[in-house]
Amino acid sequence: MDAKICALNIFKYHERTKHYPGRYARSSGFLDWANQPVPFRRFEGTDSLRLPLSEEDPETNYIGLYERIDNKFQPFSLKNIAAFLELSMGLSAWKTLGGDSWALRMNPSSGNLHPTEAHLVLPPLPETDNLGGVYHYTPPFLHALEIRARFDEVLWSRLKVHFHIDGFFVGLSSIFWRESWKYGERAYRYCSLDVGHAIAC
Repeated sequence: MDAKICALNIFKYHERTKHYPGRYARSSGFLDWANQPVPFRRFEGTDSLRLPLSEEDPETNYIGLYERIDNKFQPFSLKNIAAFLELSMGLSAWKTLGGDSWALRMNPSSGNLHPTEAHLVLPPLPETDNLGGVYHYTPPFLHALEIRARFDEVLWSRLKVHFHIDGFFVGLSSIFWRESWKYGERAYRYCSLDVGHAIAC
């Protein structure tokens, strides 16, 4: 698609989906509770790698989030990957009202719908039988990584050489249905905001 046409369509979408003083953006006007999206994605039939929960708060204080001078480098381990996920994409609390329960997560989300999902590509680790893998993070109940694919040290070595890194990869994706169910055509706006919140966390 031509860049000019693409930009024009973006501006049209932006104008069309704005709230205005005299009217809200278009929506269905009601919530279809019978078709409410499931708040947590699971891949049925996959094996899961359970992650340990942090036993104590990190040493870094609030200012350390922004002034990283005193932050210590942590060793690369499954325990520290687990803490990274717990404190950025994990659950912070469960709320209950009447017969309904819902989870709150560490990262903010419009309407607490959380369309953003985290996926990791990890190097071979002792806890994974020295195999690397592609994983989906599932925070509720399990705090676990769902195993989507496995690979050996040879492939990981090629990735390290290609990307000039010695770490791991995090990919974020959005499930638009979670947002469009509530916000209609404004869903893209909220998915973009939510992925920004997840990156910040």
